[in-house]
Amino acid sequence: MKEHTQVNKVRYIVVVGILSAISTVLMMLSFSVPFMPSFIKMDFSELPALLASFSLGPLAGVLVCLIKNLINVTMTTTGGVGELSNFILGTAFVLPAGLIYCKYKTRKSALLAALLGAVAMGSISILTNYFLIYPIYTKIMPIDVIIKAYQAILPSVDGLLGCLLTFNLPFTVLKGLANTLLTFLIYKRISPLIKGKH
Repeated sequence: MKEHTQVNKVRYIVVVGILSAISTVLMMLSFSVPFMPSFIKMDFSELPALLASFSLGPLAGVLVCLIKNLINVTMTTTGGVGELSNFILGTAFVLPAGLIYCKYKTRKSALLAALLGAVAMGSISILTNYFLIYPIYTKIMPIDVIIKAYQAILPSVDGLLGCLLTFNLPFTVLKGLANTLLTFLIYKRISPLIKGKH
């Protein structure tokens, strides 16, 4: 029994490490999208974290979010603030999803949990961007320049909060939904491998 527990611990550490590495690479492969200012990027780095949260528990998902950002902070262009925000938002996404799925292990509850996580991530992005990210960015780029980048896409948008509600909120929720969709497409196939039941 003790040996079995030790093997499970080793597997847990190895799988979290592998998923963190994949998540780190996916974060590096971020890309611009047409309906957002160029300084806002799309990536699928929450996918491995959500897989970890569903298969190994919510703590594993949070660890993947933490490790990928600790690695990416060594290459940061935001002084670590972007990575801090990414960690907070990633945790807001995978933690509730993992907690709910841990209690109700059905496909329906997993979908509902991930959707709630996506909404939570979008909502919290308003707070982190308004109080943390943009106050830092304004030291490099004036706020009127930032707002003009949004207005170039939608001229009627006004003020930072208006920009965040119009652009960042739906974008972040959409990002969560995209990661959710990809997770549901591959989870059933790879979960036995992650759990060591192949």
